[in-house]
Amino acid sequence: MKKILLIEDDADLFSLLKYNLEKEGFAMAGLQTGKGAIELCRQVRPDLILLDIMLPDSDGLDICKGIRRDPDLAATPIIFLTARASETDRIVGLELGANDYVVKPFFVRELIARIKLQFRNQATPVRVLEAGGLELDTTSRQVRLNGTPLQLTATEFRLLEFLMSRPGVVFSREQLLNAVWGQDRAITDRAVDVYVLRLRQKIEQDPAAPSLIHSVRGFGYTFEPRRAMVV
Repeated sequence: MKKILLIEDDADLFSLLKYNLEKEGFAMAGLQTGKGAIELCRQVRPDLILLDIMLPDSDGLDICKGIRRDPDLAATPIIFLTARASETDRIVGLELGANDYVVKPFFVRELIARIKLQFRNQATPVRVLEAGGLELDTTSRQVRLNGTPLQLTATEFRLLEFLMSRPGVVFSREQLLNAVWGQDRAITDRAVDVYVLRLRQKIEQDPAAPSLIHSVRGFGYTFEPRRAMVV
């Protein structure tokens, strides 16, 4: 059963959507304020988030940005529900990471169709990740660069797998530590720099001018092949 998290301050609309989505077979959770939304997302781990932009105590755009910065939530589809109908508003919402943008008022059946489309578009877990000449097999735990096997440690493999499975997403060192090393650890965030350096030495043609794993000054790292370095 797919889990949907609804964040909507209009009580009538909240009840209407909850009723219809549960009738459609979805498990529902939600809030009518923005406070605690990201924490609830972490607890529920929803398969999709319906997010109002104009909340009484928060900006849905900021909540979206917070979700996209969280490594455990970054890939969760987000559909904005909003009365903001201008082209600029739509572009801003989509550029911040929303998967869809639904303008109020809307037909509930149309929203359900859009939700189902998101679930249909969710790819089956990929066994082999490929990018920039790299092939990472999640089953055999093997990595090849232009067909040549690479020798990676278990931690290097986990770090590369995490980054390759989320191309273009920028992660802080703290986020990478939590995702790759886990919450219980006795190392500092500078360990991430050491492991990124080791990975670059193994996967980059020129580790001093990387074309796969890029540094984002003052924040962390992102995996995006053939992209110029972010400064």
